[in-house]
Amino acid sequence: MIRESFNEGWTVKRRSSMFESMGGGGGGVGVTLPHDAMLAQGRSPESSAGSFGGYFNSGAWEYEKTFHAAESWRGRRMTLEFEAVYRDAMVYVNGAAAGQWANGYSGFLVELDPFLEYGKANTVRVEAQAFKDSRWYSGAGIFRPVHLLVGGLAHVAPNGLRVSTPEIDDDMAVIAVEFDLVNKSTETKTLDFNIEIRDGDGRIAATARSRATLLAGDHLTSLERVYVEHPQLWSPESPALYSARAILLDGGEILDESTTTFGIRRLSLDPLRGLRINGKSVKLRGACVHHDNGILGAATHAAAEERRVRLLKEAGFNAIRSAHNPMSKAMLDACDRLGMLVMDETFDVWATGKTDDDYSRRFLGWWERDIDALVAKDFNHPSVIMYSIGNEIPEAGTRHGARWSRLLASRIRQQDPSRLVTNAINGMSAARDLIPGIMAADQDPTAADAQDSSGFNDLLGQFTELMDKVISLPEVGERLIEDASTLDLVGLNYGDALYCADRERFPDRIIVGAETFPAHVDRYWKLVRENAHVIGDFTWTGWDYLGETGIGKPVYPGEGASLATPYPWLTAGVGDFDITGHRRPISYYREIVFALRSEPYLAIQNPEHYDAPFKPRAWSWSDSLATWGWNVEPGTPITAEAYADADEVQFWVNGELRATSSVGTEKAYVATAELTYEPGTIEAVAMTQNRESGRFLLKSAGDAVQLVAEEEAASGLADGCDDLVFVNVRVVDAAGTTVTFDDRIIEVDVTGSAVLSALGTGRPSTTESFLDARCTTYHGRALIAVRRQDAPGRARITIRTPGLADTVLQLTGHPDPDLVEVPVPVQTSTGQAAK
Repeated sequence: MIRESFNEGWTVKRRSSMFESMGGGGGGVGVTLPHDAMLAQGRSPESSAGSFGGYFNSGAWEYEKTFHAAESWRGRRMTLEFEAVYRDAMVYVNGAAAGQWANGYSGFLVELDPFLEYGKANTVRVEAQAFKDSRWYSGAGIFRPVHLLVGGLAHVAPNGLRVSTPEIDDDMAVIAVEFDLVNKSTETKTLDFNIEIRDGDGRIAATARSRATLLAGDHLTSLERVYVEHPQLWSPESPALYSARAILLDGGEILDESTTTFGIRRLSLDPLRGLRINGKSVKLRGACVHHDNGILGAATHAAAEERRVRLLKEAGFNAIRSAHNPMSKAMLDACDRLGMLVMDETFDVWATGKTDDDYSRRFLGWWERDIDALVAKDFNHPSVIMYSIGNEIPEAGTRHGARWSRLLASRIRQQDPSRLVTNAINGMSAARDLIPGIMAADQDPTAADAQDSSGFNDLLGQFTELMDKVISLPEVGERLIEDASTLDLVGLNYGDALYCADRERFPDRIIVGAETFPAHVDRYWKLVRENAHVIGDFTWTGWDYLGETGIGKPVYPGEGASLATPYPWLTAGVGDFDITGHRRPISYYREIVFALRSEPYLAIQNPEHYDAPFKPRAWSWSDSLATWGWNVEPGTPITAEAYADADEVQFWVNGELRATSSVGTEKAYVATAELTYEPGTIEAVAMTQNRESGRFLLKSAGDAVQLVAEEEAASGLADGCDDLVFVNVRVVDAAGTTVTFDDRIIEVDVTGSAVLSALGTGRPSTTESFLDARCTTYHGRALIAVRRQDAPGRARITIRTPGLADTVLQLTGHPDPDLVEVPVPVQTSTGQAAK
């Protein structure tokens, strides 16, 4: 069926009861999809979502769109495709219930034909709600795109074109093109169909012609094999894509067509050679990511999804785990194009819940449909190499849980036997009844009930040790035998204690670290490299996210120790990137651990806490920043930490050697030095076998003189209403160096053929809204998201802050003859070796 955008012309409002609506209440606010209704609800300490949901307020919402159903639509099939609605979506057409879907992350279809009034205005209404149903920020409403699918009475079913590659060698690839044909007419149809396979440059690679007879009401599947000579194979290093087009004809007239992209690749797995793609061994350098897009909330824009994938790939990741729900189509498309491998996850719960009103209350009635939706979405994406059927499922380790695991895995394999199935198992979930006894045996009756930073550091350390003890228990291993037998490979959350032990106990078992502590990546990656049966590591997380507030927050003396940080904390405070896409020091450390970065990296611990430094623990890294612009007096003691794959690191301050430290004394790939602060420069010089192997410099910033606005390169993915542009704003000195500690309120004005979508920073604790046109910079930075309008004309952004001249940026592709651009010297605060 032909797919058209159905994203414009909607309104949204709080849902009211039938009796409340009798008194009026307005027609709602105009919006363009995708849209996150929860952002506009605001935040409060009393929010029912609490720290899990980032203190955003819950609610119920109603979307509405009026459209004209042309007379020419008679005799056509009209279907709405929702990529996802959060949550418990009810869809009404002209007041009649037309469809529903419980899960907030699955795509679904709603047939319009029975409810349309042709030649008249028609109305679609969608209701959604969110209330105590998620362990992270969910967002709400129609947060992913909607499409109108148009086809004749005889057509290719929606999502009915599936492409697989059962046989591949250097000379030839067999392409199996399977598509579902539907005949809704009242007569028998004998139809021709053509198949075209094109390579990434649009050249014809293979074609086929065939014919099918369908009785009235038939729904048949056709399978055609075509052959591509000298195929270009898809891999993370070379993500070659092909397209397949199926054209349905009746007497030479095109009735319908369907097109999809796909890749040609071989996937294999065994405990001796691990994961192989096209015969080449691959270790997964993985990042867990939640679905929200930071300042955009949960709204799924193609440009935002591609931006995340691109930045993660540039930082050294080659795999993403969609935690803990199915990945968006837009992100899958980006992973296909950019060469990012995917573990696509189905559920965070099965029949046993984790919050008051989560999916567990709907699982028994909906799990089959959600599995089917997942596989239909993923089938043609070469980036998807495995499905995860759950995350830290409470039923794991029980016989009924193992039975459910087998049912879910079998449902997937029946529809897609080409991919792997795993389950992200946490030993703590499988041994809940054993934990009190372990804790009682380990308890030190003389220990103080400390709530200061050292107590919290100890708490995190004890927590990681407890996880290791629990997962290593023989009883836990026995409980998980049946669960493991249902899977192609076992996903372990924080289960590295089993990596080597399982190699001896279960020599045929293959493991993936489905979720791990970021602070221990050096240890995990060594295990991955040294064990063929351990195919990779997925850190928690690659990208910071809204909700689960403060699990990565450094805690200092006098501050309470808690994994649920109070309002106004907003984000988890974890991740190699903050929510705006700015790389944190741990990202560069990880890149060095992965052996992907030859230069050292330099960061400075917060001198305010020099006497009580926060050390990397569990989900936390140190409180270091890559800046030499601290607001402290010269002579203040300060700790510098350098990351390097080297023997030692020299620390030079203003051209003088101040310290030389061995790498790996306290932590692998890390060297630290105790220095005193002096404005100017600090440089880390890595030394291997007494020879320099790389250097990295930080430079102090002077007084702020201007705001610099830098438009990121357009993705080129979308047009019209979904064409987002990202603009990075920095407070800089005369040399273009970011002024890290002169944060100021900025105001943003967007004029012309664009509108402001969001404005914000990576600040983990704030009361500011991403929907406002003003915000306070964080460490000298802010991010603007602008949505282009599908209309001719110029568009420009004006950014203001007290005491500095306005900064004006003309958006690329919007010529403005009245704007004279003045070149601005730009230099990152991380100096000459910055990436």
